[in-house]
Amino acid sequence: MNKATGIGFLAILMWSLLATLTAFSGKVPSLLLTSMTFLIGTLPGVVIWIKHPETLKDLKQPLIVWVVGIGGLFGYHFLYFTALRNAPPVDAALINYLWPLFIVLGSALMPGEKLRWFHVLGALLGFSGMVLVIAGKGGFVIDEKNSFGYLVALGSAFAWAAYSLLSRRLAKVPTTVVAAFCLVTSILAFLCHFIFSEPFILPENGGQWLSVLLLGLFPVGLAFYCWDFGVKRGNIQLLGVASYSAPLLSTLIMVATGLAEPSWRLLAACLLITGGAVLASKNLIFKPKPEAVRE
Repeated sequence: MNKATGIGFLAILMWSLLATLTAFSGKVPSLLLTSMTFLIGTLPGVVIWIKHPETLKDLKQPLIVWVVGIGGLFGYHFLYFTALRNAPPVDAALINYLWPLFIVLGSALMPGEKLRWFHVLGALLGFSGMVLVIAGKGGFVIDEKNSFGYLVALGSAFAWAAYSLLSRRLAKVPTTVVAAFCLVTSILAFLCHFIFSEPFILPENGGQWLSVLLLGLFPVGLAFYCWDFGVKRGNIQLLGVASYSAPLLSTLIMVATGLAEPSWRLLAACLLITGGAVLASKNLIFKPKPEAVRE
């Protein structure tokens, strides 16, 4: 695994904290929480701008860069929260977590990339494990009355996969520009908070404020910078498959904090996701031996 891929994997580790930190952040409405956390997520970029003012010139980018960046961050979260409001959260989350599979399969269209059978099989194994983590005892049954929510959740999966893949094509855009994407996303989310008449509820105590701060600094902050760097300069197929570990790690953290109960599904998911990740990275882990030089 090269350095860029490793940095991209740090984003996945940070995203695994998203559910737990959100649970401990109180009853702050979704769009208001998005606005608050993305505003905090802008801070790392602001620090860079202050220390290196010359990076401000990087903000002069073609329109397509802004469309991809803002559309990816704001569009994904808007669709995701809309799906959660119009379908059972478990079902919506399951459909949304199709995005790693879309990344692995869609990466075949990227310049210099080649999709192999072990990438596909590894992604499918990881997806099977992810189903066990998210579906729970009740299984996954499509209900027609929730069809709109399901469709929006599928749209959120496509949105994040498209953002990741298009970011790969915009590899020359400096990662510092992500800070501007976060800032605009925060502003748009705050406007939507009023447009959709969400109740204005702030964290009630220090623990909840700390959770919001940690959300903004890591899963909704540094994670985006790491992911941007990883998908642009690392192995995007391996990152796509490794993304399946996010719901698994998230579940393990919730078990450790008492927010979820352990079960056989968790063990089976561990085996499927780990096995899928190893299989998908077969060409990196088991590199062919160089042929002996003939005299």
